[in-house]
Amino acid sequence: MFKIVAKRQLNEAVTLMEIEAPYIAKKAKAGQFIIFRVDEYGERIPLTIADTDPEKGTVTIIFQAVGTSTRTLAQMNEGDAILDFVGPLGNATEIEGYKNVCVVGGGVGCAIAYPSAKALHKAGAHVDMIAGFRNKDIVILEDEMRAVSDNLYVTTDDGSYGEKGFVTNKLQALIDAGNKYDLVIAIGPIPMMKFLAEVTRPYGIKTLVSLNPIMIDGTGMCGGCRVTVGGKIRFACVDGPDFDGHEVDFDELMRRNSYYKAQERESANHECRIIKAGKAAEAAADALKTGLDTAASFTKEEK
Repeated sequence: MFKIVAKRQLNEAVTLMEIEAPYIAKKAKAGQFIIFRVDEYGERIPLTIADTDPEKGTVTIIFQAVGTSTRTLAQMNEGDAILDFVGPLGNATEIEGYKNVCVVGGGVGCAIAYPSAKALHKAGAHVDMIAGFRNKDIVILEDEMRAVSDNLYVTTDDGSYGEKGFVTNKLQALIDAGNKYDLVIAIGPIPMMKFLAEVTRPYGIKTLVSLNPIMIDGTGMCGGCRVTVGGKIRFACVDGPDFDGHEVDFDELMRRNSYYKAQERESANHECRIIKAGKAAEAAADALKTGLDTAASFTKEEK
């Protein structure tokens, strides 16, 4: 079992947790991920490692409560424990040899972009960071991102905070302003990564994207996380999760990620029949008790 030692709500839907996992904390690097399972009935869910503290022996994960397992995890508290927490998995993000880098995060993808920016900044690279959100209410990790970048640019779609516009517009503006990036890292929704790769393509700027296909075992055996990169099949869990954004078939990835939307909706609305029956029995017992109490009060009044 893996104990939750800290929990912080970053916004209405996004939660930060520190998990006690000393062996993972000692070995994990930026870009790698873990797979967790809440209990013996839970599905295997991959999450990128947001941070580690080897001295405390903790691993930080940041996640959005969108499915059954992440909603269940979000309801747990400090002191609770989850059944499985496996890692570090995948390959670490490239950080050696880069001097001028732009790291771009979109929404909760900023939680994945942050450790990459931190590692590059620590390695001595000049790091510009662009963090994009729909609106002010869902901005996360601003202080943390500012601390690991030379320049942080926050954008919102509606202009309620930072600069109004999309991360693609900001990256284009920075390139037009004369910034000579030797690497761009883009992490966020698939369409965002696709269009960022198109921004950098004409300039020949190396662009890494962190992919999030459907994943099961995380060790390359099931083939569920296959993606097409440069016309060849790759597995995100063992060949990635970082890939050359100019070679990724993003359209195929979006199609594959939408295959199980109907099942995900069904799972989100599903209520176990045993639990449902238990709730009905409790309601009936409460109603019976209320009826008996009422009858008893009438009897006393009659006497």
